Amino acid sequence: MSELSLSNLRKTFGESEIIKGINLEVTEGEFVVFVGPSGCGKSTLLRMIAGLEDVTSGEILIAGKTVNDLPPVKRGIAMVFQSYALYPHMTVFENIAFPLRVERLPNDQVKERVARAAKVLQLDARLEQRPGTLSGGQRQRVAIGRAIVREPRIFLFDEPLSNLDAALRSDMRIELMELHKKLGSTMIYVTHDQVEAMTMADKIVVMNAGLIEQIGSPLELYHKPDNLFVAGFIGSPKMNFITGSCTSADGTNLVVDLGALGSVSLPRTTTGLAGQQMTVGIRPEHLMLGKGDFTLNLTPKIVEHLGIHAVVYADLPNGEIFTALFEGDPNVAEGTPVQIGFSRDAAHVFDSTGLAVY
Repeated sequence: MSELSLSNLRKTFGESEIIKGINLEVTEGEFVVFVGPSGCGKSTLLRMIAGLEDVTSGEILIAGKTVNDLPPVKRGIAMVFQSYALYPHMTVFENIAFPLRVERLPNDQVKERVARAAKVLQLDARLEQRPGTLSGGQRQRVAIGRAIVREPRIFLFDEPLSNLDAALRSDMRIELMELHKKLGSTMIYVTHDQVEAMTMADKIVVMNAGLIEQIGSPLELYHKPDNLFVAGFIGSPKMNFITGSCTSADGTNLVVDLGALGSVSLPRTTTGLAGQQMTVGIRPEHLMLGKGDFTLNLTPKIVEHLGIHAVVYADLPNGEIFTALFEGDPNVAEGTPVQIGFSRDAAHVFDSTGLAVY
């Protein structure tokens, strides 16, 4: 049985439909990440699961029980928000213990649960301090501790790291992944940062405009995106897209005319696409300096030397920016023409509706 099941879930605000029929199964112990651009509905969906937003239609089941009409406190969930929302006048101990005080648990149980959560989060030595003396990462751990002591069935995280600086976000990602392994709990995490999604998730749910575009493991989404949106959203730097038209598709190879760039032949079993507009996609990290199965003659306009790799930006004949990523510090200079190639097997292709062709 699924730990969480969403069936045809919809949410409207007035005449605006924000969530447009979501179906999703989350199994016990999974770390699931909702990812998508701002305004795609991911936080609204999380708040519906938490009981902070009413359901317009559809059904939410937790451990096989419909919870649409249950208040948040009775759903067996705990939520960690973007804001720490700590009480500045209370100690770390009392901040973590607060939901247990509300439930009027005996003092010995409160102490036991807080001590257990503090040990997991390495806050043992901070319990008598106040939030104002803590770093941003420590404050977020206190907020997570407040969720842990409730011993929920499901943890919900709404962009909990977005207020932290880049280095601290990286550290907290590792801490959250370790926490998941220690607790073995079901966790649902919302972010607009696809790097967070790729590094943390067992399963990613890619959302766009209130709909799910694709569900899969990080590497499934990276290697086999279902459509142009997922292909462009997953990966950093983002995938390059070059538009053209299909001149032949014989069930073995698909040939796409890319205009001034020439024609590329890709191994595909699909037929009947001749005459359609097509889009060829290639990830920047799958490009090579020099000739490949398909070669572009480009003039870099910007080169970012980052030590571990270099990122090269050039203009295509149609004026669109083309990005290449090379390991180390390659001999590439701004304003000096270079050949950039790629393998046929590394390229993606999408039909006129934006769906991937395999």
